[in-house]
Amino acid sequence: MLECVIVGGGIHGTYCCQRLLEETDLERDDLLIVDPHARLLESFRQKARACEMDELRSTFVHHVGTEPFGLESFAEGRDRTDELRPTPGYPRRPTLSLFLDYAEYVIDRADLEALHRRAAVESIRRSADGTDSLVLETADSRLRTQTCVLAIGHGGRYRTPPWAAGVDALTHVWDGFDPETPADDTVVVGGGITAAQLATCLAEREREPVTLCARRDFEAAAIEAAPRWINWNHIGRHLHRHPPGSRERYETIREARNDATVPPTLLERLETAVDDGSLSIRYGDVRSARAVDGRVRLLLEDGGCLSAERGVLATGFAPVFEHPFVDRIATDLDLERGYRGMPVLDDETLAWGESGGDRSPLFVTGALAAGTVGPFAGNIAGARRAADRITRAVAERRSRVPA
Repeated sequence: MLECVIVGGGIHGTYCCQRLLEETDLERDDLLIVDPHARLLESFRQKARACEMDELRSTFVHHVGTEPFGLESFAEGRDRTDELRPTPGYPRRPTLSLFLDYAEYVIDRADLEALHRRAAVESIRRSADGTDSLVLETADSRLRTQTCVLAIGHGGRYRTPPWAAGVDALTHVWDGFDPETPADDTVVVGGGITAAQLATCLAEREREPVTLCARRDFEAAAIEAAPRWINWNHIGRHLHRHPPGSRERYETIREARNDATVPPTLLERLETAVDDGSLSIRYGDVRSARAVDGRVRLLLEDGGCLSAERGVLATGFAPVFEHPFVDRIATDLDLERGYRGMPVLDDETLAWGESGGDRSPLFVTGALAAGTVGPFAGNIAGARRAADRITRAVAERRSRVPA
């Protein structure tokens, strides 16, 4: 039997694995990361390539290593400090290349790939032997573990507007889109950082006309929420004062997040591309879409029409609380859910509570833990905050369970 299985090999799963190895008495044979991709962080890499990300929004202290200034030291030791980009009023941000190179360094140094099993978890159930352990089913194996950490991100589900359903000429940026594939012209639909990043990069190539279709003017914000939301004391005072899983928590998180915003540096690039004539922006809601003679046509609510050879949706993620995998786990383990399916977690441990009031041996990190971790839950900063409590809770639970 394993001591802990982490479901998900992205930033959250990779970071949590290191904290468990460094801060508990778990041995390497006790721990496993299960993820369907060929290597750790591969899903993040794919998304970054698809939207042509060239630098992170997060600061240089937020990365997959456990030493806060590890990435900065890595850059200094390799004469790459020019890849720490200035951010007015905030610490510097790493380029994507620097961030990923440091991530590879961290993974290789700890030999984390040796703990990675390439598989997709299909279900999580209680052990039939009456013990407080879990059984994880994959397509070709069954894993029994004392504890489990869900680190699934948004689970590969993306938000597709109703008007886009069934239109094959439209592709979501994170669902098979390849920016290297040439096209006569492109229309990008979205109003946040991903849409602005993709449209700007495509336009800067000066290879094809690009139109960005957004519902309203772009808003500038350096990071995803006010920095105070990284602090547990602030989270406790302003989020945990509401009942776990409550609508009040949901609304607090929603109001705190700077969703559909663009960093000022990217907004400047966007405006420059518009001034140069390589990018045009059309504001308005899309009413319908269809493919006509190899082109995608978007009809806007104001009566206007956009036409391009290629249409790309940069419309974000589908709600993780409604993920079918999350539904199956909650049903099979009789776990408690709150407003809009939000998991009801223990604020001190991030253990998902059972309907009867007990804590389960299932812990949660990532966007799924927003109800406890707050508006940064899905970000790198959230990975660090969640691991603070999960690591301690797994160690305490291990000390109570007989060998």
